[in-house]
Amino acid sequence: MSTPFTADAIEAIKRHMNDDHAEDALIIVRAFGGRPEATSAVTSDVDAEAIEFTVDGGERVRVPWGEPINERAQVRKAVVRLYREACGKLGVPARGEH
Repeated sequence: MSTPFTADAIEAIKRHMNDDHAEDALIIVRAFGGRPEATSAVTSDVDAEAIEFTVDGGERVRVPWGEPINERAQVRKAVVRLYREACGKLGVPARGEH
């Protein structure tokens, strides 16, 4: 697991995901993390290859970006893409598409 991000950047990404996008993380985990019955997902790490979640308070699940990410600005786009694809896979409306 390589990371182009500083420790501070990783902490900021995790904090933003956990404070503002916890429900989105759960949808991503249900669709792409192999845990369709998960009840909680906390963003626990991010690197060039994947975003990692702690699911239901224990198991760590990595969801690949699909392509390596080299800049912090790419994380947002990658998360939005994963979220939208996960909504489509699960058949749930994405925010703003209700």
